[in-house]
Amino acid sequence: MQFKLVLTLLLSLLLAGCGYNQIQINDEQVGASWSEVLNQYKRRADLIPNLVQVVQGYAAHEKDVLTRVTEARANVAGMKVTPELVNDPEAMARFQKAQGELSGALSRLLVVAENYPNLKADAAFRDLQAQLEGTENRITVARNRYIKAVQEYNVTVRTFPNNLTAMVIGAKTKANFTVDNEAVISAPPKVEFGTPARPAAQ
Repeated sequence: MQFKLVLTLLLSLLLAGCGYNQIQINDEQVGASWSEVLNQYKRRADLIPNLVQVVQGYAAHEKDVLTRVTEARANVAGMKVTPELVNDPEAMARFQKAQGELSGALSRLLVVAENYPNLKADAAFRDLQAQLEGTENRITVARNRYIKAVQEYNVTVRTFPNNLTAMVIGAKTKANFTVDNEAVISAPPKVEFGTPARPAAQ
């Protein structure tokens, strides 16, 4: 009995010294950061049907743009997103591509909205504008936190002596967001509709 207790204590010390606890801590942080990313993307997706409905009321003939937004949202909603996705670079790339396509479709929709002063003056539209802008900001913050958490985790499992422990417990590096220009991710996308146009002075 006493031998087992001593052995348990020794194993605990060895694991702590080899980075086991740090790997677990960093893994939990990645999981929490990823959940927040998903929460914010879901929040954005939930705003889109109302946005499309309001725009359609003023610009029904912009069918192509409206359809692209709806299809991009459906594509995102149809993806199977699980916590394990962060361990699969290919799945992460597909997720990022789908979200990027939705961002692009939304941008085109907002550009179209600029051509409709009555739409820009609509109270529901302006409320959605504020919500969407806030959500885009939160997405940027959540993504940056996730990127940092993954970087810290990956460094932990790749550096000695933690990498030995990582090999034993099967801890591998996790997939991260990638962007062509890191500056792009540090600044939230601009979502500006401007103010209703004023009539020219007579």
